[in-house]
Amino acid sequence: MGDLARIFKAYDIRGVVPDELDEEIAEAVGAAFAEVTGAGSVVVARDMRASSGPLSAAFARGVTGRGADVVDAGLGSTDLLYYASGALSLPGVMFTASHNPARYNGMKMCRAGAVPVGTDTGLTEIRDRAAALLAGGLAATAPAGSVRSEDLLQGYADHLRTLVDLSGIRPLKVVVDAGNGMAGHTVPVVFEGLPLRLTPLYFELDGAFPNHEANPIEPANLVDLQKAVVETGADIGLAYDGDADRCWVIDERGESVSPSTITALVAARELAKHPGAPIIHNLITSRGVPEIVAEHGGVPVRTRVGHSIIKAEMARTGAVFGGEHSAHYYFRDFWFADSGMLAALHVLAALGEQDRPLSEVLASYARYAASGEINSTVGDQAATLRRVREIFTGRDAVTFDELDGLTVGGPDWWFNLRPSNTEPLLRLNAEAADEHLMAAVRDEVLAVVRSKQ
Repeated sequence: MGDLARIFKAYDIRGVVPDELDEEIAEAVGAAFAEVTGAGSVVVARDMRASSGPLSAAFARGVTGRGADVVDAGLGSTDLLYYASGALSLPGVMFTASHNPARYNGMKMCRAGAVPVGTDTGLTEIRDRAAALLAGGLAATAPAGSVRSEDLLQGYADHLRTLVDLSGIRPLKVVVDAGNGMAGHTVPVVFEGLPLRLTPLYFELDGAFPNHEANPIEPANLVDLQKAVVETGADIGLAYDGDADRCWVIDERGESVSPSTITALVAARELAKHPGAPIIHNLITSRGVPEIVAEHGGVPVRTRVGHSIIKAEMARTGAVFGGEHSAHYYFRDFWFADSGMLAALHVLAALGEQDRPLSEVLASYARYAASGEINSTVGDQAATLRRVREIFTGRDAVTFDELDGLTVGGPDWWFNLRPSNTEPLLRLNAEAADEHLMAAVRDEVLAVVRSKQ
């Protein structure tokens, strides 16, 4: 039995199989999930990792041992699980380790209607109950529930296409890099019948990730897609992570597009349908996002980083859309949950509704120079943050806030420095009016962070 505190994170469960997460733990978590949620039925989906099938089956044993039923959706993306939870009004669990290497696996959990389960919304109780069950035995406490399989892929695809109309767009050439992850399973069905000529890269489901990591936030994992877009003369490239809930965009030149730019584009589209609505953006997204939201008549709402936080704030404010710097995009019409596929459909619609190339379509949504996220290993996160604050204290027109880590801002620049929840890292994001100023701010902060003190 592993240490549950190691694998229960702020928003999900994640660990190395079988050293930290095995079938016994999965069964205990299944029983605990059924008890804590009080569910009569639970929907379960899984990614393509070799361990996902056995772990999800063990979880189902735990659920049925508490008298609840299981709807087995089989292979799917995380946003397919959210669709299932919303459409069936059932709590759900997705077995995936997202972009992590093959030796990892985990669980993403939600209550009925895709309401997130995090540390403050039930995950701690599930962890503690699972630990008690592991210590005291996993004997069934009720007549066993049933397990039935249900194919939800077509329903998921049909639902997404009701939210974005692509029927009248011009034909587009699209390269998709699935990274041997679940987009290879979902993209063909979602794109079927649309005016899209698809060039697939790495659609074979393989949890060993033989071609590259399924993590599009790392530039090295985009190289093959960028090359293919240019070589095929494609209009756009799309890259997905392992569980296909994140989508990264490449323009027709092979250039990577910032998720902040995509957030601004989709926000403008949603505001055209819902004038005056709130739009969520986390504090790492570009300053251009709240500017563009306001210009389109929306109400920008700034939040901390994290999907449970974003979803809760969307529900509280009734926001129609939310975006994060990590390429997670959230939609009110999708149970306030995130869907990389739905974001991709919005970009494809925006591109296909007119004749300009993608780089021109997006030019007005990209206003500033950004560093991207830069990680530094530090021994004392709090002391380092204090040193950085001291360096900038007393400068003219400089502001500070601590909504999430430390954000320091000037008239035409800002940076955020925040600790990792799980590693001895500080994460830096900097932005400025031009590349030269951004580099100066970035380098000054990094010099303090990485100095020997």
